[in-house]
Amino acid sequence: MSSIPLYPLRFTPIFKEKIWGGDKIKTLLGKDFSPLPNCGESWEISGVKGDITIVSEGPLAGWSLQQLLETYQESLVGRRVYHENPAEFPLLIKFLDAREDLSIQVHPNDAQALANHGCKGKTEMWYVIDADPDASLISGFNREMDKQTYLNTLNEGKILDILNREVVTPGDVYYMPSGRVHTLGAGLLIAEIQQTSDITYRIYDFDRVDDKGNKRELHNELAADVIDYKQYPAYKTTYTDYINKAVQLVKEQYFETNKITFDQPVKRDHSQLDSFVIYICLAGACTVKTGDFTTELGLGDCLLIPAFFDTLELHPDNACQLLETYIPR
Repeated sequence: MSSIPLYPLRFTPIFKEKIWGGDKIKTLLGKDFSPLPNCGESWEISGVKGDITIVSEGPLAGWSLQQLLETYQESLVGRRVYHENPAEFPLLIKFLDAREDLSIQVHPNDAQALANHGCKGKTEMWYVIDADPDASLISGFNREMDKQTYLNTLNEGKILDILNREVVTPGDVYYMPSGRVHTLGAGLLIAEIQQTSDITYRIYDFDRVDDKGNKRELHNELAADVIDYKQYPAYKTTYTDYINKAVQLVKEQYFETNKITFDQPVKRDHSQLDSFVIYICLAGACTVKTGDFTTELGLGDCLLIPAFFDTLELHPDNACQLLETYIPR
């Protein structure tokens, strides 16, 4: 165990140029991703091998998230979380900016990903921060489906005809369990919370080519075996915003996420969680006070509160909106 005490942790983002990426991560969130020509993804807190984020400030500056996990163990992530998965930080936090539609894609579940790739699967959620007029996304099917009908439609080049596309606005929330066919549409800036995994099966990429004239690889054989072909009555998460109160958006086995909109101080008691907590600032700014530590949080900032801290206070600068996420019991 290090002699350096834990404190609320910020990390240096890892910026990802994408064929579909834009510039809202710079213009709206204030993150300088130069020298990249665009930024499709900003990985804010990541334990993915090869893309592990580094602490950006304080006595632990320069430490990787993996080093923190190996050194602080239960104090960082919680007793239960650590003993269930001691080798890997369980969540990946991103911002995504789509100047063009992402590929139509699907992610495997844990068992499928372990069998095919030796890693965890990928369940995620999206919170829409900004949306151009009439911007949309795809989530699931617009009719009852089965594997053979799906494959026939795909081979006929009509895959878009059977997918559920919805126009979205800021504040919309979509839960994307493994197995659900989906894509993020052009003009959307989102916050994404997901399992620590980078496994994606591309189904259709709009016949795009890279700067060398090459199409991106598709994974249709793998995808067909992991897709959930059921049509669901609703895909968007419904919730009611309340002021100065945490509103639950998603609660499932991999993460629980709340939204907190507040214009006066809010106290949060995490003593029963046995988990780290991550805050993502969606609008405004606030001061986070926990133990002897005070941290400023502004639009686009992400903060990891180690499990060691049981309580904290959120003090807004006029008004603020946060996502709060952790591993549920």
